[in-house]
Amino acid sequence: MPGAVKTWLARHAQIMVGSLGRIVQHPLATLMTVAVIAVALALPLFLNVLLQNARTATANWNQAFDLSVYLDEKAGNERTKALAKQLRARADVAAVRVITAEQALKDFRDASGFGKALDALTENPLPNTLIVTPTLAASTAEGTIALKTSIATLADVDTVQLDTEWVQRLNAMLEVLRRVVWLTGGLLGLGVMLVVGNTIRLDILNRRTEIEVMKLVGATDRFARRPFLYGAVWYGLGGGLGSVILVAVAVAVLAGPVEHLAGLYGSPVRLRGLGVLTAMGVLGVSIALSWLGSWIAATRHIRAIDPS
Repeated sequence: MPGAVKTWLARHAQIMVGSLGRIVQHPLATLMTVAVIAVALALPLFLNVLLQNARTATANWNQAFDLSVYLDEKAGNERTKALAKQLRARADVAAVRVITAEQALKDFRDASGFGKALDALTENPLPNTLIVTPTLAASTAEGTIALKTSIATLADVDTVQLDTEWVQRLNAMLEVLRRVVWLTGGLLGLGVMLVVGNTIRLDILNRRTEIEVMKLVGATDRFARRPFLYGAVWYGLGGGLGSVILVAVAVAVLAGPVEHLAGLYGSPVRLRGLGVLTAMGVLGVSIALSWLGSWIAATRHIRAIDPS
């Protein structure tokens, strides 16, 4: 390695360590700045973790596009079987399951516990039902809607319900929330830049005399600005680590209740936190935002200092 490069690296390493020493000398102010950065980054980060877990939980539901076909009350069992045979012959239908009105009432009687109350009924209010499962190729939003529209036009069909329409609505809401999280993250990221910029501005004002002396002996604005930029890197690193820790703690606190709630619905959902690559990305973003806020503030205020 050439000597000039070694000197350059040694000089930057010295300034970096020196900037760390300066901010450590003011532990309370440093802790407050780092805490503000950590909280500002942790909020959108945690919301994004919840959204990712929600998307993971509903991913497999989108593959189960079953249609419930409720027949007219006048359609008897023979007509129901004929319709089931007709639907099985379709190229976009994988399977058809027949649920007669008698079977539906029996299942409801066994599951509801209202057996004696149901005995008072003079007639069965439930219709014959067909559960239609599309083929894998037709298991798309467009395919299932087309199949639903086609089945609804058949004779003796009263209502066709797409069982996963609510999942599509949920995914639409999740997409809106995802954009809200990005907007919130952008605003809080701007807040991080402003917080770090204001901290650097105050630091420059406190060291104004030192900067004036440096300029009198020939130091450039770039040289005078360098310690403040490295100080911002330490702020960003501390804030990024703090946000990762806050999110990890929040996930650990909510993991048990979320798993219990999912278990009540028969869904083995496990709350997942940040991955290693995501955590490293958060650190990088935190450092970049802090550095940018420091660069803007330091460039402006150091340039305005006139030693003469």
